[in-house]
Amino acid sequence: MEPRIETIPDKKLIGKRLKMTISNDRTYELWHSFMPVRNEIKNRVSDDLFSLQVYDNSLDFNDFNPDTAFEKWAAAEVSEFDTIPARMETHTLKGGLYAVFLYKGRASDFPQTFHYIFHTWLPASAYEVDKRDHFEILGDKYKSDDPTSEEEVWVPVKIKE
Repeated sequence: MEPRIETIPDKKLIGKRLKMTISNDRTYELWHSFMPVRNEIKNRVSDDLFSLQVYDNSLDFNDFNPDTAFEKWAAAEVSEFDTIPARMETHTLKGGLYAVFLYKGRASDFPQTFHYIFHTWLPASAYEVDKRDHFEILGDKYKSDDPTSEEEVWVPVKIKE
């Protein structure tokens, strides 16, 4: 699984967020609260949805474990922040260099891909993780826990020093 390397500008997102860990996964709760109200978001750039992970800047991914806390967002990209639905918040995704992996399969099988990205591909590449948000784009081929589901996994990277 070889990623494409892409540079993106900042992105404006509107959505909902929850604090969680892998061992206390609240992803279902987050998306269950977001999906019924997603169409209240005005000025959407596309129908794609963003699943965003915001990690503490002090985190070393070599130390990542099931109890590492992070903030997870369910969001949509917008052109402007002029109308924010009730019970939603804004977030600016900082642009920059990303390694983009196309993941095909069940969400429940993703930990194997996570391990590959961080323990096989990254150490062998010319890149290291940058301290910016990680995200997935859930487009029209995303089907939750279906084996034919597809999503893009965006990992912030920078050239190794």
